[in-house]
Amino acid sequence: MKITFVIPTYNEAENLPRLVSALFSLPVPGLHLLIVDDNSPDGTGQIADELASQSEGRLSVLHRSGKLGLGTAYIQGFQRALEEGADAVGQMDADFSHPIEKITALVNTLETCDWVIGSRYVPGGQLDERWPLWRKFLSWFGNFYARTILNIRVKDVTGGFKLWRAETLRAMPLERIRSNGYVFQVEMNYVASLLGFKFKEIPIYFADRRWGKSKMDFRIQLEAAVRTWQLLWMYRDLRRRS
Repeated sequence: MKITFVIPTYNEAENLPRLVSALFSLPVPGLHLLIVDDNSPDGTGQIADELASQSEGRLSVLHRSGKLGLGTAYIQGFQRALEEGADAVGQMDADFSHPIEKITALVNTLETCDWVIGSRYVPGGQLDERWPLWRKFLSWFGNFYARTILNIRVKDVTGGFKLWRAETLRAMPLERIRSNGYVFQVEMNYVASLLGFKFKEIPIYFADRRWGKSKMDFRIQLEAAVRTWQLLWMYRDLRRRS
């Protein structure tokens, strides 16, 4: 089974070598990585190329012309992974906020569903204990806001640590996914839910990034607030698979 994790990067030169080393140390047969770099000025793309040359074909790099957004990075990465024969496609951040040791649990859980979510909001899940209360509230409210408007059962609707069956992604209209900030995660979950795919959530501890700078800003938050409502209209034609 070939499992490809798509990892978008922008200025992750400090994190990427450590991350790749940790991922390839996992007892997960068939694990491949696809780095999607948005022309990082700190040289992340060049570091990714060097790591690829040492990976014996287990790591590949997709270079993009500039900072084009998280959503398009994932969509292009998903499409490339599917073209290269992945049986399952994962997604995760490059900043160590997602627990690498949980990837084995994601893989095992995918045997009984169509996509798996590493969740901060199921029993056993947790946000970084160092986060201030206002930040924890914003994270909780973002999930509550999207789940309520879209009426979906996913608890961690904004989370970005997932593993998809290849056939699930192929059945989804990826060409229609347009969100670029973290609302991209909401849109993917919403579309998969409308189509009737079965998901499971496993608890994770979501840590703050160790090195580098967060990409979150007000523009991304505003996009999420507005686009969540737009999704209701955009996908009014989608129906459950027969």
